[in-house]
Amino acid sequence: ADVLQSREEDDRKVRRREKNRVAAQRSRKKQTQKADKLHEEYESLEQENTSLKREIGKLTDEMKHLSEVLKDHEKICPLLHCTMNFVTIPRPDALASCLPR
Repeated sequence: ADVLQSREEDDRKVRRREKNRVAAQRSRKKQTQKADKLHEEYESLEQENTSLKREIGKLTDEMKHLSEVLKDHEKICPLLHCTMNFVTIPRPDALASCLPR
């Protein structure tokens, strides 16, 4: 009877060990998948960041260019600070002379 009980306990230990091994394997696989997913997300965000920085550079250059164009225009504008008086000018024909055709 003792031998039978001992063998059952051994079997139970073996099954428990196997179950634990499988669970640990599953856990490691899950962690690896999670790490892979985070790495992919990181790569994607890095690319997006680079792209956005490039766009900021282009827009900054465009803004500088347009500021220069505006500054040059203000020098020759027939209206005093036409950009400032945009809303308050009563005569549309006076405004039309400083707008591009």
